[in-house]
Amino acid sequence: MFNLWTKNPLMSMMLSGANAWAGAARGVMLGQAKRHQTAAMREGTKQVTDPWAAALTNAAPKKRVRKKRS
Repeated sequence: MFNLWTKNPLMSMMLSGANAWAGAARGVMLGQAKRHQTAAMREGTKQVTDPWAAALTNAAPKKRVRKKRS
């Protein structure tokens, strides 16, 4: 059986470049997906814990009284 992939250096270089490009694109996409997942988890955790933290710590902001200028 004749193996075309090992006998054609141009085809080998082209496939090598395509593989490198695909690997870089895959890395970018996985990084973006991981950042999106982390942000979603952080936002979900914040939505769940903020009401409880506010209720338990009585974290109502105090109103500041401004001094009037005379």
